[in-house]
Amino acid sequence: MKWLSRLLGAWGLSLLAAVGFGALAWLVGRDRVHSFDSNIIQVVQGWESPGLTRFMKAFSWIGSTKPAMVIALIVIVFLFVVLRHRKELLFFIVVTGGAPLLNSVLKHTFERERPNLHRLIEEAGYSFPSGHSMASFAMYGALTYLIWVHLPNAAARVTWLIFGAALILCIGISRIYVGVHYPSDIVGGYLASGTLLLACIASFKRYLRR
Repeated sequence: MKWLSRLLGAWGLSLLAAVGFGALAWLVGRDRVHSFDSNIIQVVQGWESPGLTRFMKAFSWIGSTKPAMVIALIVIVFLFVVLRHRKELLFFIVVTGGAPLLNSVLKHTFERERPNLHRLIEEAGYSFPSGHSMASFAMYGALTYLIWVHLPNAAARVTWLIFGAALILCIGISRIYVGVHYPSDIVGGYLASGTLLLACIASFKRYLRR
């Protein structure tokens, strides 16, 4: 029954993330996140400096389509050719491929315009939820999970988990810093992608135990 408790745990977290996204989307649709967004934008953009701008633009670039596609392709080739881990490969493809598709559907559902106050870069398209946040959470989250399960001890797992979480968080913050997303877009992206990732982890675990 241990596997059942773990499976329900992943499914439960996925459901919790879905409920969280639904609640946030309801608030966004009724413009009830203005104070939340404004306060955080003021703090994050208040950090602006030439050095930090270069740093944030670098993280924003890491989370963009071309670098993400290159990294995903490297991981796919490594899993398929070098390790021959076909099950892990399928898991990775479903998560990383599903996030952009889900993001496109959600963006066109909510049609939220991007902030237009203090932009350091230009970005087209709708704002909610953040595509960078969803893609980075999905891809780096899936990669973090696949490596995490093979690490030999708790210390290594915690270290790797912190590294993966920090990378995802920096990409999200960078999008607020450069002025192309509201904080609620970032949180929404994490919750939507978290729903997908956790559901895939639960399904993957169940598949491995068949």
